[in-house]
Amino acid sequence: MKDFFRIFVRFVPPYKKYIALNFLFNILTAFLTLFSFALIIPILQMLFKIDEKVYAFMAWGSGSLKDVAVNNFYYYVQQIVENSGQSVALATLAIVLVIMTALKTGSAYLGSYFLIPVRSGVVRDIRNVIFNKLTSLPIGFFSNERKGDVIARMSGDVIEVDNSIMASLDMMLKNPVMIIACLAMMIAVSWQLTVFVLILLPIAGMVMGRVGKTLKRVSLKGQKQWGVLLSTIEETLGGLRIIKAFNAEQKVRNRFQRENQLYAELYNKRNRRYDLAHPMSELLGTATIAIVLWFGGTLILSGHSSITAASFIYYMVIFYNIINPAKDLSKASYSIQKGIASMERIDAILNAENPIKNPEKPVPMNSKAGNISYRNVRFRYRNDWVIDDISLDVEYGKTVALVGQSGSGKSTLADLLPRFYDVNEGCITIGGIDIRNFNVADLRGVMGNVNQEAILFNDTFYNNITFGVENATMEQVIDAAKVANAYDFIMASENGFDTNIGDRGCKLSGGQRQRISIARAILKNPPILILDEATSALDTESERLVQEALDRLMKNRTTIVIAHRLSTIKNADMICVMHEGKIVERGTHDELIALDNYYKRLVDMQTF
Repeated sequence: MKDFFRIFVRFVPPYKKYIALNFLFNILTAFLTLFSFALIIPILQMLFKIDEKVYAFMAWGSGSLKDVAVNNFYYYVQQIVENSGQSVALATLAIVLVIMTALKTGSAYLGSYFLIPVRSGVVRDIRNVIFNKLTSLPIGFFSNERKGDVIARMSGDVIEVDNSIMASLDMMLKNPVMIIACLAMMIAVSWQLTVFVLILLPIAGMVMGRVGKTLKRVSLKGQKQWGVLLSTIEETLGGLRIIKAFNAEQKVRNRFQRENQLYAELYNKRNRRYDLAHPMSELLGTATIAIVLWFGGTLILSGHSSITAASFIYYMVIFYNIINPAKDLSKASYSIQKGIASMERIDAILNAENPIKNPEKPVPMNSKAGNISYRNVRFRYRNDWVIDDISLDVEYGKTVALVGQSGSGKSTLADLLPRFYDVNEGCITIGGIDIRNFNVADLRGVMGNVNQEAILFNDTFYNNITFGVENATMEQVIDAAKVANAYDFIMASENGFDTNIGDRGCKLSGGQRQRISIARAILKNPPILILDEATSALDTESERLVQEALDRLMKNRTTIVIAHRLSTIKNADMICVMHEGKIVERGTHDELIALDNYYKRLVDMQTF
């Protein structure tokens, strides 16, 4: 239960007003329930002519509140009997019972009514917190996680929290109130019977608790397997072209069926344990009632108790009203175990440490940035150094190209500049200031990225170009599209700039997608530009158009270019050749050709 209350404390405080109203109406419901059932006693006494006592009106304050209230209630009932007859008195009591029940059910509805915003609001807040955390985590976090599993935690696990913990919130707030109110009334009717009941109920609760503990373990395994299943679906949809090209349909089907079968087995195990809650609580509740009936009946028959037969029936009605909330509490505890298992998976994301931190007192970023310097930089993802003791100066407004074989560290070196990762040793400075002294948002605000794979969103041309740029005018968007050689094909589309480009820009060719991403960078107008193999996946015609757009984009900017096609960086101010995490050569194109070493071999291979 402490896990439940920890979740409660984290997410429920903003909804204190609704919780208070719910609690108020729950108390009102409990009292209306008790007093409506109290009408059973005079009805039974009248029917069976048990109570022949004549009651006189007592002034309020002349005795205890309970004694005066009970006495005057019987007095008024006797007055109705004397003046109108027993039939009318029974009808009056029945009408009062219906009115009290209507008030009780209305109060119960209002209690649930005010809890609905809490459930929906808490689930909404959990989703918002997860999404905010996901967008704040570094790129390195997602290299260790399956995308499908992350999606499962945000969808399936949050739904499980809603279905389990939040659905149980009503029971957790309402049932204890009912149980406490009923116990108080039971003590007032017969303390001997109530002591006996209080010995029985914890025994039944312990039996239910033992089964509930195993449910959490099974639920955790089930949610993990659901994440694996979603990952398989996501990978299959993403790699469908390769799957079909290699006739691997049956292989992925077999893999999916194995994982789906495992999930089905865990699902069966979990639900069988969950469904055990109701019959077990039903059996234990009936056994408890039977024992109480025996013990109470024995007290009445022996004559050693002040409780009457009518009072005992009322007592049993109240006791039955404890059994149902107690059963609901046991079901709630089962549900909470399932929800806590999901919450643990959600917390694995929420508690993930973000190593990319803002400084306590960030240095203001110069809008024109400045010279970029790598000083004895070393970096590794796990064990081996990917960047090994690199020093590099990039003068403001100059273009530096990084070339070399795949895996030599080119992209990693560029990723260190916007702090997608932080260096392990050494430092990177802009304008002589360590980039770790800048606010991360300010640092990335002076940089533009154009990647090998154009990352676009399922939205319009306009929204993709203006992505990350606030208050851009239509004129600026059109100018950016023209500079990027994208204006003509945008205007040739169905709705111009308002045309939707599909999932990841699937309605566009590779060259068109790349030109849209270039237009996005042009609109941002950053002083520092990172081009990561922006033309390597294009055909000759598309490459020409994109290269023209890039040449316009690179003017008067500090640019770091990562290139496999060496023809695109011949005019760079400096070319750095990387090999196994080190810069092994640097210079202009002509200087490196004259060295007749690494760079010359790369050029010769591409020429061939």
